[in-house]
Amino acid sequence: MKRVLFIILILSIILTGSFSSTAFAQGQQEISVLIDGLPVAFDVYPVIQNGRTLVPFKPIAEALNVKVTWDGAAQTVNATDDKTSIRLQIGSKTAYRNETPITLDVPPQILNGRTLIPLRFFSEAFNCKVVWDNSIGQVLITSPPKQMAVIGFYALGDSKTSSWTNLFGKPYPEHSAGNTDVVGELALGWYSLDKDGNLLTKSRTGWQRPEDWEKVLETAKGYNLKTEMVVHVADGDGTVSSLLADETAMNKAVSSIADESKAYQGVNLDFEGLGYKDNGEQLKMVQDSFTRFVGLLSEKLKASGLDLTLTLHAPNSVYKGYDYKTLGEAADRIIIMAYDYGTKPEPVNLVRQAVEMAASAVPPEKLILGISAPSETPESIQTKVGIAKRYGLDGIAIWRLGLVPGEMWDALRTTVIPER
Repeated sequence: MKRVLFIILILSIILTGSFSSTAFAQGQQEISVLIDGLPVAFDVYPVIQNGRTLVPFKPIAEALNVKVTWDGAAQTVNATDDKTSIRLQIGSKTAYRNETPITLDVPPQILNGRTLIPLRFFSEAFNCKVVWDNSIGQVLITSPPKQMAVIGFYALGDSKTSSWTNLFGKPYPEHSAGNTDVVGELALGWYSLDKDGNLLTKSRTGWQRPEDWEKVLETAKGYNLKTEMVVHVADGDGTVSSLLADETAMNKAVSSIADESKAYQGVNLDFEGLGYKDNGEQLKMVQDSFTRFVGLLSEKLKASGLDLTLTLHAPNSVYKGYDYKTLGEAADRIIIMAYDYGTKPEPVNLVRQAVEMAASAVPPEKLILGISAPSETPESIQTKVGIAKRYGLDGIAIWRLGLVPGEMWDALRTTVIPER
């Protein structure tokens, strides 16, 4: 009878997971790992041995966009980010970084069928910063600055929210390098359209082109900043719907935009509010009409060697009038407006969901994460950039210059390097 009870007890322990690697190694304390504020999911718990945290190598490598291979015969892990290469062998305290031997405190090992490697060595080998919070059993990893597209929306503000001053560091018309080291492109929010397809430089929605707009272009060029003209139209009063339903108006708008775009290096189309409360065949008609407009404009711009960027509501927003897959085929890039969810900072789970939904339809390298600066803090914006890194997006777009405080600029400097 005692033997039967013992067997039942052992089975109960196994079924309830009481012999998990964490419990066995740490006395019930679980270890969590965050990279840029985002949790890393493991199928085998991290463990601590001799004061060193060991983690399954695949999840941590994927979260850092590091390519890894496992050589079963040699029991060796190889990893590279195309700049740095490392090699670790099960049971060996000697690891290699770019063929330079490094002595480990704890060797890699196999536990519960998974290969575990020293977390700090792996992370720091790829230039990450690692902090251990013993009070909650948490490892905080900050990835190194990544080169990516960094777009700043430049709009006509006021003396307190001047895009010029925020970017160039001095009141107009004076200028300095200011924060131009953090931005690589300017999306100049100066244009709109009416329902007849007329291109407007002064609209009642607030999109205004400044009188001395050419001075902005000239100064931007001096700091090696790319520029694109933004055409913004909202459908609150039916302007977009009317425009997209009129073939003559669409062709007129396309021609007007193409003519004006010659002063820039690209066009950014921001048609907002499509598909709200539409469904079924009506929603399909809205999506198709916008897709047709994008196709016409894309063809026209390509003939001039110019890129087309689309600024779209997130796929998990209430605005469903955007066929991401087809639009991603026609446009060069898509900015996902993953904000205005109702809380500040913007909820990470919804931002990630928006990115995942977009990336299921459009290659990640054609996607840019839109970030609303007024909705974030210097700390939270690093996590939003971390999402762009985690999913391999082309970069980030910041709404808007003039609303980015100094501490946020400093935070961005630690996490991005703008492409030029």
